[in-house]
Parts: sequence; structure tokens; C-alpha cells
Amino acid sequence: MRIIIFGPPGAGKGTQAQLISKEYGIPHLSTGEIFRSAIKNETPLGKEVKSILDAGELVPDEKVVELVEEELKDDKYDDGYILDGFPRTVPQAEAFDEILEKKDKQLDAFLQLEVPEEELVDRILSRGEGRSDDTPEKVKNRLEVYQNETQPVLNYYQKQDVVIGIDGVGSIEEIFNRIKDTLDN
Repeated sequence: MRIIIFGPPGAGKGTQAQLISKEYGIPHLSTGEIFRSAIKNETPLGKEVKSILDAGELVPDEKVVELVEEELKDDKYDDGYILDGFPRTVPQAEAFDEILEKKDKQLDAFLQLEVPEEELVDRILSRGEGRSDDTPEKVKNRLEVYQNETQPVLNYYQKQDVVIGIDGVGSIEEIFNRIKDTLDN
């Protein structure tokens, strides 16, 4: 099973992706985790990504695609995976389609976590990750960047008829049960 979990910052993608990974025995590939690890370890990529994120911007498509394509070469992804934080732009989505095509695979589900903006801002500010861009103004900027640059990805996948909207409000368990019901049907 190859799944993309999608939604704005603070929607709970990482949390739900981990639960899906455990439930269905597929690896969770989070570009955010890869970037956070690089930042923490102060690798060249980490330093570059940190300065981009500190400005409230998105990491360039080529860097992200390169990172994901390289990671997906690992055998552990042969039987499926859940992608979290990728693709974030239409060029990334197109590049991902090419990656799938090369491997003669297809996307099984595109899960869209739907959460109102007020709830997103509250979640981000209360989760205390300590990101330098976790201020109300920067959070609103990130949500605006998401709307402008990432929302077209949703439209791209709607044309492929793989988008499944999931109500992302409620307890972690309630949201996960909605996802399970969807994936099991």
C-alpha cells in the first residue's frame, strides 16, 4: 500500500502516519523528520534547510525530490509506505509520479486531513516543538505558504481520483479510526 498523508501544518500528519505505519506494517517516510535530523546533526543539508525554514519558506523542490527518491531506493519500501510532507508542490507530485512509473507502481490513497485554520494555529503553538517559526505571525505565514504552494497538489491528485477527505478534528484515536475505516474499505 502506497499512501500520501496530506494537510496543512498542524493537521496531525506525522502522528497519524506513525499509527498507519504500525497498523499496516508499512514504513513512514517523513521529509520533515529527515530534515529535522539533518538540522539537529548540523549537516550541510541541515544548515541549509534550517535557514530556509527560519525564513518560513519551503525547501526547494529539487532538494526534496532528490532526498525522497534516494530514500525510496531502500528495499524496505518495496511493499509500500506512507509519505508525510511530500509532495508539497505540483512539480514534486509530477516527479513522484515519474518515480512510481519507473518502478511500475501506483499510489493507492491520498488522505487529506481537513482541519479549520483556528484549530491548526492552536495546535502548532501548543505543541512546543521549539521551532523558530512557531509564533502566531510565522504560523499564519506557513499556512499561507501552504495554501498558495501546496493546495494545488490537492487539485492535482483530485484529477487522478485518489483523494480521500478525512475529518481531522477530534481525538487522535477518533481521527485514526476514520482513516482505518477508509483504508479498509
